[in-house]
Amino acid sequence: MGEDLSFVYVLLIIVAIFVLIVIGKSVRIVPQTQAWLVERLGRYNRTFEAGLHLLIPFVDRVRAQVDLREQVVSFPPQPVITSDNLVVSIDTVIYFQVTDPKSAVYEIANYIVGIEQLTVTTLRNVIGSMDLEQTLTSRDQINGQLRGVLDEATGRWGIRVNRVELKAIDPPASVQGSMEQQMRAERDRRAAILQAEGIKQSQILTAEGEKQAAILRAEGSAQAKILEAEGESRAILQVFDAIHEGDADPKLLAYQYLQTLPQIANGSSSKMWLVPTEFTSALGAVVAGLGGETPSAPAPAASEPRRARPRFQSAGLVDPAEALAEARRQVQEATADATTAGQRSGRPFDPSTEAGQHPGAPVPPPAAPPVQQAPPAPPAAPYAPPATPTGEPPAPQQ
Repeated sequence: MGEDLSFVYVLLIIVAIFVLIVIGKSVRIVPQTQAWLVERLGRYNRTFEAGLHLLIPFVDRVRAQVDLREQVVSFPPQPVITSDNLVVSIDTVIYFQVTDPKSAVYEIANYIVGIEQLTVTTLRNVIGSMDLEQTLTSRDQINGQLRGVLDEATGRWGIRVNRVELKAIDPPASVQGSMEQQMRAERDRRAAILQAEGIKQSQILTAEGEKQAAILRAEGSAQAKILEAEGESRAILQVFDAIHEGDADPKLLAYQYLQTLPQIANGSSSKMWLVPTEFTSALGAVVAGLGGETPSAPAPAASEPRRARPRFQSAGLVDPAEALAEARRQVQEATADATTAGQRSGRPFDPSTEAGQHPGAPVPPPAAPPVQQAPPAPPAAPYAPPATPTGEPPAPQQ
């Protein structure tokens, strides 16, 4: 009886273990981003997606576990010959993703090896139609052609090629040295061009600055000359105003002449003196004044009202054209004032001038011409009006 119970216990334990094994083989948990292919009795049955699934023990089995994420595969360098017979080494990187797990498992034995070999053959076809320079500068074009060919060929495998990149293009060492020399010469040429452009811009800016400086100097010189002319015109007008307002007589003029004579004789190369014509009459007036006698002179004509002269205010920097026009106008006024002042500057009265304004009045004889003497000829004696029978000068006519 005890042996029967022991046998029963052993049998129960074996059954329990078998049940656990069956349950373990029947229940499958598929992780995310994976797909499991299930075969029943050696034939494809279905595909398990992510989640909990049940299998029939000893009938169903998992054929393959396929990763559905995008995968990156880098292939070793491949020697490729260009159209100009140069061998270059090219590394490629493929980005692909399995879209149909059943086709990826049953349509090709190893899709990684298939993609690699297809990439190599396609790369040699594309690079063989280009020279080295085009190969180095046409990466985008090569990538596009490779992607198109690979995507079309791997479509029936249930694989989508997303991107194809050329990781490195290595020409031969001799060609690399020539390319470095060429690039160095190109950089030197660009540096020389940039330096020449900089020198050109610098010279242009320097010339522009000198031009502006010359213009500013010319404007300043013009304004300075205008202000100087304005100052001289004011000085002339003030001198004439002082002379006219002071009513200078011949004595003062003769005294000024006497003060100027030492300055004239001071020069070491002075060989000839120029004596004004009014000097003799002025000297006679001085001698008469020192002797206490007043020389008889005709009564001056009735003074005319003097024209009011402009008074200047403080000068300021104005526009050069306006200042130049104002200076010319003032010079013309000063010239007119000087001319008028010379006509009223104390010359002896000529009765013949006034006689024409009174009809019927006797006309005095004209003044005698000056006496010519040996050189240097002195100026003629001042004009003296004819004396009356009584020895007195004639009175001015009213």
